[in-house]
Amino acid sequence: MAKQNVSEQFVDILVRAGVKRMYGVVGDSLNPVVDAIRRNSGIDWIQVRHEETAAFAAGAEAQISGSLAACAGSCGPGNLHLINGLYDAHRSMAPVLALASHIPSSEIGLGYFQETHPELLFQECSHYNEMISNPQQMPRLLQTAIQHAIGRGGVSVVSMPGDIASQPAPERSIEHALVTSRPTVRPGDEEIEKLCRMVDEAKRVTLFCGSGTAGAHAEVMEFAERVKSPVGHALRGKEWIQYDNPYDVGMSGLLGYGAAYEATNECDLLILLGTDFPYNAFLPDDVKIVQVDVRPEHLGRRSKLDLAIWGDVRETLRCLTPRVKPKDDRKFLDRMLKKHADALEGVVKAYTRKVEKHIPIHPEYVASVLDELADDDAVFTVDTGMCNVWAARYLSPNGKRRVIGSFSHGSMANALPQAIGAQFIDRNRQVVSMSGDGGFTMLMGDFLTLVQYELPVKVVVFNNSSLSMVELEMLVAGLPSFGTTNKNPDFAAIARAAGAYGVRVEKPKQLEGALKDAFKHKGPALVDVVTDPNALSIPPKISAEMVTGFALSASKIVLDGGVGRMVQMARSNLRNVPRP
Repeated sequence: MAKQNVSEQFVDILVRAGVKRMYGVVGDSLNPVVDAIRRNSGIDWIQVRHEETAAFAAGAEAQISGSLAACAGSCGPGNLHLINGLYDAHRSMAPVLALASHIPSSEIGLGYFQETHPELLFQECSHYNEMISNPQQMPRLLQTAIQHAIGRGGVSVVSMPGDIASQPAPERSIEHALVTSRPTVRPGDEEIEKLCRMVDEAKRVTLFCGSGTAGAHAEVMEFAERVKSPVGHALRGKEWIQYDNPYDVGMSGLLGYGAAYEATNECDLLILLGTDFPYNAFLPDDVKIVQVDVRPEHLGRRSKLDLAIWGDVRETLRCLTPRVKPKDDRKFLDRMLKKHADALEGVVKAYTRKVEKHIPIHPEYVASVLDELADDDAVFTVDTGMCNVWAARYLSPNGKRRVIGSFSHGSMANALPQAIGAQFIDRNRQVVSMSGDGGFTMLMGDFLTLVQYELPVKVVVFNNSSLSMVELEMLVAGLPSFGTTNKNPDFAAIARAAGAYGVRVEKPKQLEGALKDAFKHKGPALVDVVTDPNALSIPPKISAEMVTGFALSASKIVLDGGVGRMVQMARSNLRNVPRP
């Protein structure tokens, strides 16, 4: 048997760790690794058109599969292009291994062609970031990187000069069993008892849930029923907690709706479950707050805590629920449910009048029809900006659908590349990219990746020819809009020229048929929907507190919009409220 080189050993270890694909762009210092992938049947090389796409795709794959994903970039500019997608993956706690290939080891520090310093560049967007400068560091360094990415949830970056990649792997190297999943974390009995006492003493308890409630839906519902608690959520908690939830009071934050803000501010005890919700202006400062999180570094960094619980949400609630005393008083819960339903009824009216006749098309209408037509287990990838608003308010979670976006990092252009990673996992699962025209054009070249690999992603472009969220920010701040207008082509024609299915929709009556036809198409498809750039109402008076970062009043007034099928759910939940 021929002796392995470092590249071959590197690839073998990735396969052992469960990596199915490596996304990237080939080139110079990366070539030995790509050649090793070519000769290894256990892993595929996915050629994208931009390394930023590679990192976004790997991050999305990791979020949906729950397993390690990988991407790579060649030396200097090649791996530098990875950084934005890696920031997103890291802040989304997606386990990703990034290979940053490097210039020849003998030239490092001498200003060589394409020289950068990856060990410095990726420091902030990774748990582990080291360079293989000697073959003897293998395989231990790569194994350590993998365990950081999986164990801590986030990015590990390994830089490797091209000449090192081609050298023989060390003899009698130590390859140990790899960590491929994370354990559950149970809080100590003392913390559980403290929390139990706080819950028993409180008259009004509210739960506010984030992405850390994934897999804990049943436990959250059981606890909410036991203590008669309203349940609100952050955007990243929506897909995990809103469905089949008779205690739902909506979402708080920039894109918030319903009674979540009131429920979190009018309670005696607020319990934050698996959320690193960043907008502390929406959190109360005069009620007791408990935070439960598996990441101890998240505890207390958004608000002053009366109790910090280090543990998984599911394990914590399994320990807590049987110990707390059941509450019989539903007055607070019922009042919040009524307030939630009234709030949704109020905003939905403005966006349901003659929308099927409005030209340009209301984007709310597009999102609503998309929600109705998409598969029950569809994966939606959502561009940052106004597409976030439509996804937050119109996509109906059901426990099987997934919604992926740049919800923590807030990058443009994420939806299309994330759809690539989502579709590679399962070609038979419907994947829909909700793309803004600004985000789509930023990485539009990777629409060709869909065509090249015949990925059946459906790209729905919300084409209002503007950077509308930025325009809204300017208007809220009292500034005239400037630099926000896009002169766009016919995106459907571009899709057809690339060899994909493409259709342009300018009238509401064309929309449903166009989406149905795109969904039936077996390959990649693009629906270019011309939408109204003035879909959101602007407040008649702009106050000082609306300026930076969208204060509460800004989001409540400016972003009041339709809420789709959530109105029906709120109405249904009201049936449980006793009538006077």
